[in-house]
Amino acid sequence: MKKNIYFASDFHLGAPNHAESRKREDRILRWLSSITPTCSELFLMGDIFDFWFEYSTVVPKGFVRLQGKLAEMTDAGIKVYFFKGNHDMWVNTYFSEEMGIEIVSDELIIEREGKRFFLHHGDGLGPGDRKYKFLRKVFRNPVCQWLFGLVPPRIGLGIANWWSGSSRLANSKEEIFSDVEHEWLAVYAKEMLLKVHFDYFVFGHRHLPLDINLNDKSKYVNLGEWINFNSYAVFDGNDLSLKYFEKV
Repeated sequence: MKKNIYFASDFHLGAPNHAESRKREDRILRWLSSITPTCSELFLMGDIFDFWFEYSTVVPKGFVRLQGKLAEMTDAGIKVYFFKGNHDMWVNTYFSEEMGIEIVSDELIIEREGKRFFLHHGDGLGPGDRKYKFLRKVFRNPVCQWLFGLVPPRIGLGIANWWSGSSRLANSKEEIFSDVEHEWLAVYAKEMLLKVHFDYFVFGHRHLPLDINLNDKSKYVNLGEWINFNSYAVFDGNDLSLKYFEKV
């Protein structure tokens, strides 16, 4: 059977509440089960969890069904990559040690079937958003992570859950596409193309499924999110296409 490469992001498990998150986790599991027979590689490209912080001996509770499914897939020989997003940037070694998943901190450049991919969650790229770019450097600083690790889990995770409640998804902010010139990740991709060629730029973070031709040889795909869209991308060896699971 021909094998494909799959890309998804922004599950935001944990948001907006436990009941809705569990329904979404079940839907994600159905999707993973449906692609497993044809999947050679799976790229989970950030914000899989609405918040994640690994203490030395403690991880956030819940999401065990997803973890079990990912372990099942890696045990079957499927390569799984986990990108750090802006909500789960504090993923450390738990997933790699327990499930054999490769952790990606920033961009990843790959070549498959003669096609070059630039992969990144999407946060901190492109013009503007200087405040977040500064905070991103602070949050990713090892000293800051060590200091947060000194906070007892009950307090630390409580603070984190409060913070995640201020996210775009939590406040039901509608994402709108106007044009390519105002699509900051497309702007970033076009700037990259001035230096080096990529066939595909694949990002998450934007929360809006997008499939945009940057020129006659390069494409920008945004993976959207799984609260409203259930969107993902698949590379079949010839082309990368945006798809939807259980679309209503």
